[in-house]
Amino acid sequence: MNWKISIFWSFAIVLFISCSKQTLPQQSADWTIPADEILDGGPGKDGIPSVDNPNFASVTETSYLSDNDLVVGFKNGNLIRVYPHQILDWHEIVNDEIGDVGLAVTYCPLTGTAIGWDRMIEGEQTSFGVSGLLYNTNLIPYDRKTDSNWSQMRLDCVNGSLEGQQIKTHHVIETTWATFKAMFPEAEVMTTQTGISREYGTYPYFNSAGQDYRVDDWLLFNVTPFDDRLPNKERVLGVINEREAKVYRFSSFAEETVNVLQDNYGGKNLVIVGSQEKNFLAAFQSITEDGSSLEFEAIQNGGTAIMQDNEGNKWNLFGEAVEGDRLGQKLQKVESYLGYWVAWGSFYPDTEIFEE
Repeated sequence: MNWKISIFWSFAIVLFISCSKQTLPQQSADWTIPADEILDGGPGKDGIPSVDNPNFASVTETSYLSDNDLVVGFKNGNLIRVYPHQILDWHEIVNDEIGDVGLAVTYCPLTGTAIGWDRMIEGEQTSFGVSGLLYNTNLIPYDRKTDSNWSQMRLDCVNGSLEGQQIKTHHVIETTWATFKAMFPEAEVMTTQTGISREYGTYPYFNSAGQDYRVDDWLLFNVTPFDDRLPNKERVLGVINEREAKVYRFSSFAEETVNVLQDNYGGKNLVIVGSQEKNFLAAFQSITEDGSSLEFEAIQNGGTAIMQDNEGNKWNLFGEAVEGDRLGQKLQKVESYLGYWVAWGSFYPDTEIFEE
């Protein structure tokens, strides 16, 4: 049987299950999101297994990735790690430790959102798993310390003893393998040796017509509300301000160069750096940790450096100064991540779309 058709039939079973009546783990009143909009995705709790002991290899030892494959990167000091979509598509959560940071890379293939979560809960390091539940077609992780359920895109606990708490996030970047390995050749790359058998070279989300979920308009599950101002699967960078958001499109950046936009949102001065060709978008506050306000311009072909400030310092994609008097300093973080427009429009109604 053709693998795409085989996968379609497995999804057909998931759809059948999710459309039937399901009993949620707790009573409706215990959820801070509409309980009647929470769906059972089918595989059940931990049916999609997280990776809790990831293995890594050097960039030169990594041969299973193609240049256009998307990857998620995290940096803590001199330690840099890469988590490829090829693995995240099948596991959705990777629990890792990088130096003094306990990191859970949470990824939802249905909303295209990769977010770095801190694993410290109530003073103890825990891990996260896949609950098997979805809200607005988005992943609901649970923490293994309290068994509370969290909304990935809302960044808060929506059910359980930690209800209402916000999750602490870490800045991660999403780009192509070609871009990441050129910028950070010293990185460690997650291997496919997960201890779990999966077809990592095979993308799992196609429909019966052979359409690729990542680029075609079809959805596995409905979202509420539905916002059709942009194509469903257009990848945009969203910046969150409490329960509101503003998104930035790749089309706002020139095709063959790195560009910088400066904007104000939620009372914060922002710098957004992006490139269509290199396939990245990232947002920071245009202010350093010591409170200094800076202005930026893009750097072309600068290796690790992608922008320069008005003092002559150069900065990388993680918001770190890599050259100049501010070497080692960081720009202040802003809550932001990439995702499909259909998800931003449903989680943050009336999302503002940046226009020059």
